[in-house]
Amino acid sequence: MATRKNTQSPAPHTADSHDLIRVHGARVNNLKDISIEIPKRRLTVFTGVSGSGKSSLVFSTIAAESQRLINETYSTFVQGFMPTLARPEVDVLDGLTTAIIVDQQRMGADPRSTVGTATDANAMLRILFSRIGKPHIGSPQAFSFNVASISGAGAVSIERGGRTTKERRSFSILGGMCARCEGRGKVSDIDLTQLYDDSKSLADGAFTIPGWKSDSFWTVRVYAESGFVDPNKPISKYTKKELNDFLYKEPVKVKVDGVNLTYEGLIPKIQKSFLAKDKEAMQPHIRAFVDRAVTFSVCPDCGGTRLSESARSSKIEKINIADACAMQISDLAEWVRGLSEPSVAPLLTALGRTLDSFVEIGLGYLSLDRSSGTLSGGEAQRVKMIRHLGSSLTDVTYVFDEPTVGLHPHDIQRMNELLLRLRDKGNTVLVVEHKPETIVIADHVVDLGPGAGTGGGTVCFEGTVEGLRTSGTTTGHHFDDRAAVKESERKPNGALEIRGATTNNLRGVDVDIPLGVLVVITGVAGSGKSSLVHGSIPAGANVVSVDQGAIKGSRRSNPATYTGLLEPIRKAFAKANGVKPALFSSNSEGACPNCNGAGVIYSDLAIMAGVATTCEVCEGKRYLAAVLDYHFGGRDISEVLAMPVSEAVEFFGSGEARIPAAHAILERLADVGLGYLTIGQPLTTLSGGERQRLKLATHMGEKGGVYVLDEPTSGLHLADVENLLGLLDRLVDSGKSVIVIEHHQAVMAHADWIIDLGPGAGHDGGKIVFEGTPADLVAAHSTLTGEHLAAYVGA
Repeated sequence: MATRKNTQSPAPHTADSHDLIRVHGARVNNLKDISIEIPKRRLTVFTGVSGSGKSSLVFSTIAAESQRLINETYSTFVQGFMPTLARPEVDVLDGLTTAIIVDQQRMGADPRSTVGTATDANAMLRILFSRIGKPHIGSPQAFSFNVASISGAGAVSIERGGRTTKERRSFSILGGMCARCEGRGKVSDIDLTQLYDDSKSLADGAFTIPGWKSDSFWTVRVYAESGFVDPNKPISKYTKKELNDFLYKEPVKVKVDGVNLTYEGLIPKIQKSFLAKDKEAMQPHIRAFVDRAVTFSVCPDCGGTRLSESARSSKIEKINIADACAMQISDLAEWVRGLSEPSVAPLLTALGRTLDSFVEIGLGYLSLDRSSGTLSGGEAQRVKMIRHLGSSLTDVTYVFDEPTVGLHPHDIQRMNELLLRLRDKGNTVLVVEHKPETIVIADHVVDLGPGAGTGGGTVCFEGTVEGLRTSGTTTGHHFDDRAAVKESERKPNGALEIRGATTNNLRGVDVDIPLGVLVVITGVAGSGKSSLVHGSIPAGANVVSVDQGAIKGSRRSNPATYTGLLEPIRKAFAKANGVKPALFSSNSEGACPNCNGAGVIYSDLAIMAGVATTCEVCEGKRYLAAVLDYHFGGRDISEVLAMPVSEAVEFFGSGEARIPAAHAILERLADVGLGYLTIGQPLTTLSGGERQRLKLATHMGEKGGVYVLDEPTSGLHLADVENLLGLLDRLVDSGKSVIVIEHHQAVMAHADWIIDLGPGAGHDGGKIVFEGTPADLVAAHSTLTGEHLAAYVGA
């Protein structure tokens, strides 16, 4: 008799029930005790206006806690070498998996860091040349521009069997570093004509160095009264010995007016006092002096390749390692595929896979010898993605910060495919994004807001993309916004002429950029836009350039200090109260002595996360109690720094607290949409979009007729893009010329004139493929940009 099988499916296993990441009671930065559930093994996109709390939730809460828990699995010895992370302010975090963060943090700008060293492609190339390069010169170190050649010999004492014997030993390491430039590819020279006027004597004020006053002990007088040179003789008349002592003498002690001082040559003194410091942190006039005085030129010994002659002598099929690193990566990938050497077959496969990943992710136009510090935020993020593309890991949480930054609409589709492929391998993909083209592929959307700063930090919507469209939130309202092409364009009042531009991949480009209008430079990533604008505009064109360089600032820096706003405020407080301005600086005399003006006390707990507690003496206000007794316009300095920009505009705009200089800076901050920021908020708490706009507001105060903006929509919500277009219009209407490097179709449609570069990237680009109005570009359909803009405006 046949038995009947049980066709019911077995009950789900308990282990399969953990399919959500649960966040309850998150209070990091501006998050207001929010609770959400995020599905695992799905693509979730986080949207909301800039500053609404997206990064606080995704990076500072979910990803930070995942990394902290992983770090705790290591021994305390290992943890001592790792960054210490505090537990985020959140009640419950359940269902976390290993988080891999791919953010927009710029790569280190060290001159020895290149695309090849950052992605391990160089390491594989070095091994390849050390194995099959002809002639064979040594180990992989012999091909590294970070390893210097060293040799030495001498006697060593060895104890054996109770006796001490001496043996002669020698060693040598063959490195690939060029000895002249020390692996940097460039050599720096100091232009002596910018340091002094050699027709004058020291007594007549020969020095032209900023801050070097004739009565200063530590600068001018130490030279004039050292006895090594004649202070009354013109520098051009110095003897050979006098000139050598003046410029290069080693440090020695001298007495000036009975005071013991150190005398050293002018060149080493300038190198220590100016060139050893971070240029970005210098005052503008000092930075201008350094730009004038120091010239960088290609190293004459290695031709900029960074490598020694021996490293360049070893070749594979007539190509040396310097040639390989200088190739466009798409070409290098083909060259590697053409090599057939069974002894290194696994190495060739791995190297080919890495190089193919560059091409696949849209970076095939780069070369391995490109300095990593010159990559844009979007390029740096995609370079970091490369090591994860072929990974066999599954059930991992990948966290991306605006992966479409710096991407042409044509390239966004490729990025979407990569995100979906990571999800389809069984991973959880969390993306912070503003572009509708990427939001639309999400399985789940979390919209934060409704505003920014204190006006945000709540969940406005959770659900599908279709639900977002009809949700009535700011993102939903603007989701299907499409800017129309202008019906009439402004007329230019001149032109900026560029002739024979050959920077990077440009091919002798001749172009006239119209002045007095809004010009948008566009084209696929790597087509030569930045090379044309930043590298080819003639000197003396009265240009104010706002690039994508990161804002540098510690937790002591804030919008008031960064923009120069605090200076007129301090002076006004000092004048009103008859005291010194330094009292109103929390980094100077007015600082609370207990916390040194930080407002918090940091306790270092070694391998555990440090603890920050509010200073009990100043109660987090950062100033001495006596300083807070001084008022201006009825407020003390800590109350002023706690004001949002929008309130401060009114406060300093009229009445007894009127300060025109401060009001002008605050109006610029409000113009770029930062009215909600408090002027004393630490820069470290600002989002990427907020930092970009803060930088823009600062540069708007500079005197210049031409503004060059590099992707100003980075980090901006769809609603903020409208405000940015209004700001660009106001700049043009005030008589400025505005040139924008941009991929956003709304900015393209709003332009008076478009210059499109292409047709491809790298050596496939570098040409002007279109010049004209947006309407003409849409009508022509002749370029990739034209096709995507036509689709965007519905033409």
